[in-house]
Amino acid sequence: MYIKTITDYLDSTADKYPDKIGVKDADKEYTFSAIRDNAMKIGSALCEKGLFKNPVAIFLDKNADCFCSIFGVAYSGNFYTILDVAMPQDRIEKILRILDTDTIITDRKREQDIQNFDLNLKPVFIEDVYQGSADCSLIRNIRSRIVDTDVLYILFTSGSTGDPKGVIISHRNIITYMEWSGEAFGFDETTIFGSQTPFYFSMSVLDIFQTIRTGAKFVIIPKKLFSLPGDLISYIDENKINTIYWVPSALCQLANINALNNSKLKCIKKVLFAGEVMPAKQLNMWRKALPDAFYANLFGPTEVTDICTYYILDREIVDDESVPIGRACDNMDVFIINEDGEEVIGTQEGEMIVRGASVAYGYYKNPEKTREAFIQNPLQDFYEEKVYKTGDLVYYNERGEIIYVSRKDFQIKHMGYRIELGEIEIAASAIDRIDRVCCIYDTAASEIVLFHTGDIDSKEIRKKISKKVPKYMVPTRYIPMKEMPLNLNGKIDRGQLKKLL
Repeated sequence: MYIKTITDYLDSTADKYPDKIGVKDADKEYTFSAIRDNAMKIGSALCEKGLFKNPVAIFLDKNADCFCSIFGVAYSGNFYTILDVAMPQDRIEKILRILDTDTIITDRKREQDIQNFDLNLKPVFIEDVYQGSADCSLIRNIRSRIVDTDVLYILFTSGSTGDPKGVIISHRNIITYMEWSGEAFGFDETTIFGSQTPFYFSMSVLDIFQTIRTGAKFVIIPKKLFSLPGDLISYIDENKINTIYWVPSALCQLANINALNNSKLKCIKKVLFAGEVMPAKQLNMWRKALPDAFYANLFGPTEVTDICTYYILDREIVDDESVPIGRACDNMDVFIINEDGEEVIGTQEGEMIVRGASVAYGYYKNPEKTREAFIQNPLQDFYEEKVYKTGDLVYYNERGEIIYVSRKDFQIKHMGYRIELGEIEIAASAIDRIDRVCCIYDTAASEIVLFHTGDIDSKEIRKKISKKVPKYMVPTRYIPMKEMPLNLNGKIDRGQLKKLL
């Protein structure tokens, strides 16, 4: 069957595995037939409101009903935005105003929150929708009216100003990503995903949509367990989770407390990671503890539907080495340009540019920002071809693997030298007894500041890092932390660290 929309995946899987559990949270679980039934009820309710190709907000906890709501919006021919229930009210209202929608899917326990918003919202309550029935003929009619390039979701990220930017992703973007990643990583009906990332974070789309594509099982790991490593490990074991796609901070947490040798983790067969730099030292702890597992480093921004390059770990990586981000995914292409817009050669550093079927349309109702980031391909001017400027500095190593250096935003001028803070972080991460590091530049004081966790004092760090980087790159201030602050996506929160300067 030709896959035109992501609900085609769900229809096929629900027919093939109707009684197999597809999604499980801490309180409930749904079979694939139940997921489809719930989603079609949601889709029918939206259709009955006369909505088509409109934005629909989803304001639910990360749970099985939120999972179903994603596909309910897709069945209705509309596109969704998932709102973080813990997000400040001001930011939620900003997003809703950008979307210009009054339709929001939620549940009764959020009813007061909805009423508190300074907007005229018309909530669609999950409990009420489930009491109704699906209009299958209406859903079939909707499918005949949509095409694979229609919008599937808008995912909001923060721009440099802090204002939310809505990245526009189509059905075709996701389908391209799913077809490639399914083949590259061998997901199938035996896969059991252990979901760590929030649904409003681009990393979540891989395991969500691979679940309904393959008939895998999607297990939502309660967020609180990531602060309780013993309970987290037991939960992984009890649910026989065999595949994880986590941010490195979550992986490092288990490595740093020496929890990886626990026999309960032996069920894990695939370890994928993305979202921030994975320190080689902690990666090697994982590889030593689970030597037979499959490991892959995935890389890409939200604007390319999550991932544009990947590296399957097939050789030894030493502790002070950068883990490669590899090569382009199938049906995607990347190239590197210098400041003059020319393609670089050899091992020269430059900005990564992405083109291909997973590149987003741009930013919702924000043509100015779209024009800045989604540009004409600088390597040809014979026809219009939009590519995405990632803002990531990379280079090719001697093996032809792409190596990530840092964000252009993290590149500084210090003592007359151009410095990538990411290089300092890689060097510091390899030092014994350091768990995590983050490098911040204090512009006012003209100082490189290293925040660090682990059982080691600052004098020893300075002595050891002085042997790894040039003198002008050695941090001048060292701030020990009990633990690194994390943002809502589970990554190190650089903004919070800057406030400590």
